[in-house]
Amino acid sequence: MSKGFLFSYNYHRSVFTRKLLPNLLISIIMERRFSIFAFGAALIFTALITLSYTMEGTEEEVVSKVENFDLPQIVKPIKLKSVYTWAGEEVPNTPDTRERIDRELLVNAYWHSSTILNIKMANKYFPTIERILAEEGVPDDFKYLAVAESNLRNVTSSASAKGYWQFRKLAGKEWGLEINSEVDERYHIEKSTRAAAKYLKWLKRKFGTWNTASAAYNVGPTNMTRLLRSQKEESFYDLNINEETSRYLFRLIAFKEILSNPSAFGFYIDQEDLYEPIDNVYTVEVSESITSMKDFAAKYGISYRTLKYYNPWLIDNKLTVKKNTYYINIPRT
Repeated sequence: MSKGFLFSYNYHRSVFTRKLLPNLLISIIMERRFSIFAFGAALIFTALITLSYTMEGTEEEVVSKVENFDLPQIVKPIKLKSVYTWAGEEVPNTPDTRERIDRELLVNAYWHSSTILNIKMANKYFPTIERILAEEGVPDDFKYLAVAESNLRNVTSSASAKGYWQFRKLAGKEWGLEINSEVDERYHIEKSTRAAAKYLKWLKRKFGTWNTASAAYNVGPTNMTRLLRSQKEESFYDLNINEETSRYLFRLIAFKEILSNPSAFGFYIDQEDLYEPIDNVYTVEVSESITSMKDFAAKYGISYRTLKYYNPWLIDNKLTVKKNTYYINIPRT
């Protein structure tokens, strides 16, 4: 007998015993329709119901069995903290900001599959991102911006932004990334992170705070400047802005809260289930053109797929070297 059926059976049995049966007996007696046989049958049925309770446990014990389902779930709202910060700057504590934080925390805390994957991917990429942000003098919180932008994957947006940090082609080149038919460094975790760090520092100098700089990363510096001027405001929090950007900074804060303390939000990921950091590799210096990346992979005893896995920025089957030098990751065996 399934647990769901057992729970339903016991629940309806309880309702019948406590409500329907007494009313039925009273009705029979009041309307004088009962016979000795009917009354006796009712008494026997009542005795059987009572006996079944003593054999199978109380209603509370039956209800408790629901907790043994394969996917037990207690859905509750999130208790908000009194203070939230982003990049060392305190978020204004107003009804508006608290509702916006609450929304992003709820969406991501209960979007289980996506959040679990983000936790796993963070173990893979955060060590590299954290190191580069520290070297560039950018607050560590900005590693969560990469989560918001791409879920730490090399995705392409509808606006043709690509990579972990979602640079468009022109912006990527402006911040020092090589982008052509053979190489796209928006897919290079180290180089794209360094470019994003430099861009964020420029936004901070332009807008004065990391909070507004973060929002400008989403909406663009030109649009942010126009909005601040037109609404005569100085802070992102005081802007009436499009929904995506209105939610953006609060998504970053939500990712920070959840990924920095997953168990507080009900996520328990064993260490062996996390994705491994990309650190068990050595680099090969390439100063001459490669006519076949497949042959190059075979030379180092790996598959073409493995070569692309560790070097997603190599987007063609060849690599033309002119004046520059490339460094290709090869996994240690």
